[in-house]
Amino acid sequence: MMVNKAASQVSPQKGSFVKRFKWWLIGGFALLALAFCFIVPLPYYVEAPGGAFDINQVMTVNGKTNKDKGSYNFVAVEVRPGTVVNLAYSWFNKDTTEIVSKEKITGGASTKDYELMNQYYMENSQNTAVYQALKLSGKKVNLDYKGVYVLNIADNSTFKGILDIADTVTGINGKSFKSSKELVKYVTGLKLGSKVTVQYTSQGKKESSKGKVVKLKNGKNGIGITLTDHTEVSSPEKVKFSTQGVGGPSAGLMFTLSIYDQLNKENLLKGRMVAGTGTIEPDGSVGDIGGVSQKVVSADKSGAEIFFVPDNPVTKADKKYYPQGNNYQEAKMMAKKIDSKMKIVPVKTAQEAIDYLEKTK
Repeated sequence: MMVNKAASQVSPQKGSFVKRFKWWLIGGFALLALAFCFIVPLPYYVEAPGGAFDINQVMTVNGKTNKDKGSYNFVAVEVRPGTVVNLAYSWFNKDTTEIVSKEKITGGASTKDYELMNQYYMENSQNTAVYQALKLSGKKVNLDYKGVYVLNIADNSTFKGILDIADTVTGINGKSFKSSKELVKYVTGLKLGSKVTVQYTSQGKKESSKGKVVKLKNGKNGIGITLTDHTEVSSPEKVKFSTQGVGGPSAGLMFTLSIYDQLNKENLLKGRMVAGTGTIEPDGSVGDIGGVSQKVVSADKSGAEIFFVPDNPVTKADKKYYPQGNNYQEAKMMAKKIDSKMKIVPVKTAQEAIDYLEKTK
């Protein structure tokens, strides 16, 4: 029996189309996979060195910048979305980068709310730095405490759906406070499940709402809100900032030093490039910060000669969160790892940093 060969074979044209379609399909999947690796964020972030920035670029005191040789610099951590590519980069650069869960970075807040939180942290940091610098300089200044900004509300908080982002809490159970630390200390001391009444302002209106004390993720009691001080500075001295796109409280110490030096005209810089990190409190104490290792790398790459860093003791309860020790110990470890020639200087107060600059050349 004879078979018609023409009928039993795929035509050359049809075979060519099938091959082309197959390669188009493979190419399409490859492009999608590539796009996924570069674009789609996973529930992680990558913390990497973000550079050091001359405070003269973002701040003026009575309309002027510091004309002395040298510079005061605040350092930043670049927070990158946890794409496959960024996570792979971090994996191969473990010494200078860190992979952090989205929950740890944002506290469960949306990207928009997280950015708003950092904006308020920066605002509070600037106000406190101005107050502390003017106070150390013997200038006339008042720091008016307005309450605490509500920056985030825990899912288990009984005030969820009642308080809003940017509301200002002015009191608890009719008690007023002079700082967010005082408020937190008071609430932490209340019994779990006990009733609380919160006084606050929302969109300019005074409000009051009732709720209960709940157990927080850190194991302590609280009302389940993330907060920062809402303060305002009043003084004849005019300090202005331009820090759009930069958030967080960790530049407080360096802002304080720069303002103080400019007001006193002591030339503490002596031609040096000085960098550092740490929050600043109304009493002049320097608070701990995150991303110390990345900030050491940022300062070193920028050519800083001195790096100020908080040196506060770590409590037993917090040791699990600071496996490398306190901020100073972590900074020393990173400086040694990258063979940095910077002088790592531990400080507990702004005055200690001023004293160091005065005594050294």
